[in-house]
Amino acid sequence: MSTLTTEDKKIIEDSIRDIPDFPKSGIVFKDITTILNNPEAFSTLMNHIERRYKSYNLDYVAGIDARGFIFGAILADRLNIGFVPIRKKGKLPYTTVSEKYTLEYGFDEVEVHIDAFPKEDARVLLIDDLIATGGTAKAAASLINKVGANCVEACFIAELDFLKGRDGIDADVYSVLHFD
Repeated sequence: MSTLTTEDKKIIEDSIRDIPDFPKSGIVFKDITTILNNPEAFSTLMNHIERRYKSYNLDYVAGIDARGFIFGAILADRLNIGFVPIRKKGKLPYTTVSEKYTLEYGFDEVEVHIDAFPKEDARVLLIDDLIATGGTAKAAASLINKVGANCVEACFIAELDFLKGRDGIDADVYSVLHFD
């Protein structure tokens, strides 16, 4: 299992942009899209998570719509395994299984193809860019298990620790960066 060096952590953290008062007043939004246009930070991040998961004997990486697609597809390619998208409701063309989750003011829903993980008892890594309250991640991990696969870990590029979003995810959780 790979650990992030202090130098590598600084390279990644320094590439993240803070957006004050977004999406509403008083919130400092952690914009990780700036990692994507910084070749050194992006490569450092992808090398780290590839090293971490190389020995996990994974069958698939499942990425959450939409930024989880970027990190997940690249990681799956590097690990030579399949990639599965977990999408917002209504975006997948075939028969799906869905899971609702609570938002601050209502509900949302994610779904996956019913046959997304054709290997029996598949070992799946769930990945997304950021975990805040954890609603989407909990629903996505539940979906993976609901269709007969095994969500062995959920990986996030950044975690807002004070929101305790990892609580209740039915899998181990690893976050590259932590913010209080």
